[in-house]
Amino acid sequence: MPDVDPAQRAAVRAAFEDRINHQFTDRSLLARALTHRSAAANHNERLEFLGDGILNFVIAAALFEAQPQAPEGDLSRLRAALVREKTLAAIAEELNLSDLLVMGPGEQQTGSRRRASIGADAVEAVLGAVYCDAGFEATKNVILSLYADRLSDLPSAASLKDAKTQLQEWLQARGLPRPEYDVVSVSGADHAQTFIARCRLQAPEQAVDGQGAGRRKAEQDAARQMLAVLTRTDS
Repeated sequence: MPDVDPAQRAAVRAAFEDRINHQFTDRSLLARALTHRSAAANHNERLEFLGDGILNFVIAAALFEAQPQAPEGDLSRLRAALVREKTLAAIAEELNLSDLLVMGPGEQQTGSRRRASIGADAVEAVLGAVYCDAGFEATKNVILSLYADRLSDLPSAASLKDAKTQLQEWLQARGLPRPEYDVVSVSGADHAQTFIARCRLQAPEQAVDGQGAGRRKAEQDAARQMLAVLTRTDS
């Protein structure tokens, strides 16, 4: 949290407790959950580890109950979408969590406070802190409150399949062989490389290239473009 006087800090954290529907008995747990490792030795990473495990279980159980006919693969894709960094970062933004974080001077100067990964980690740390403060049921209630809208408006599991999976299923449904992927080139500095990957089909014989910051992302991009070509010509 940016430098503020103790009374203001307490008021801001009390407002945060209202937003998550949990009043801490031990507020030192909340303080630790909001402390990035750049700021102090007593940081939030252990609480993050704990919160991550509880979050995965609670979301898995909620999906299991809400989707009684869904196969395991669909449940796994839905859970992955709900607990991924992008979703947690959105929750952090909804809670204005970045404004509460205590960070070291170096991280402050680089603007890390607004990084998605830091916000996502802090959400998990807060959940771990709630568990240490009040146990499983309290943590479950916080999670279900934070996820209420998302759980009531779930995307279709099919829409969550990655491009390579969608392409392979499209080909299999038509009795066609699997695609092949190759890295065509890698460029850029070690810390910011761009990969070009080629997706090649034997039937119908064609190839397209995709790019991304890593082999996996480049292959996904190539598969996405190939699928677009196939569905366009198939319609």
